Parts: sequence; structure tokens; C-alpha cells
Amino acid sequence: MAQRKHLDDFLRGRIIGRLECGRTQLEVSEELGIAQSVISRLWQRFQDDGNVSRCYSTGRPRDTTPNEDRYLAVTAKRNKRSTASDLSRQLSSATGTTVSRQTVYRRLGHIGLYARRPVRCVPLTATHCRLRLDWSR
Repeated sequence: MAQRKHLDDFLRGRIIGRLECGRTQLEVSEELGIAQSVISRLWQRFQDDGNVSRCYSTGRPRDTTPNEDRYLAVTAKRNKRSTASDLSRQLSSATGTTVSRQTVYRRLGHIGLYARRPVRCVPLTATHCRLRLDWSR
């Protein structure tokens, strides 16, 4: 899936100006390298209420991009013993994005990587070994 980018005000004005001059939506989309559906939605909104500015959404914007989330996942899978604090420092040094330990923990939780101990079975003591051997005999 392609990375979504928002159009800045200047580009929106250029699009509307070209459409008002009589160019078709397809011509404008080919000239500017923008999908025709984006041009169509922008033109429709301009015709409805005469406004082309973005409607801002509620909620806090995410600190990390999808690429940074993938970087965290790959790094965590490569080094299974690294902690969330270590991963936070690695992300900061690699991309310059500073996030908290809790954010890293949540991002890894979304893809199914949780804190776990690599224990295969209960360790047996010498007494356990002797009792099992007696039972098997």
C-alpha cells in the first residue's frame, strides 16, 4: 500500500485553478502526478462548499510511521533479548524519532510480539531425575 501524503494549500490551489480554466480532471492528474480520485474529491468539495482546506481529524497524531514500526519489529525479531528501552534507543539513533519505552511496547504488542521467557520445560533437579528413573524401572 502506498504512503499517503496530504496536499499542501498551494498545490490544492493549483489544482482548482487548472480545473476552473477548463482542463479535465484526468489532464490535471497526469500533469501533477496525483491520482484522479484525489482530484475528483477535491473538486467536488470545492463545488459543494467553496473550501479546499483539510478537515482536521481528532486525536493525537502517531509518533512513529509505519516504516518505523516495521523497523522496530525487525530489530526485535533479530535480537530477541533486547528490551523496549534498548529498542527505543536504537530507533532514536537510526531515525531520529524519540519514543518512550511504553510506545515501543505497544507497537510490538500490535504485531504480536510480547515479553516472554524462552523456557522450554521445568528444569529437573537431581532428585527428580532419580525418582523418574526409579519409576521407569
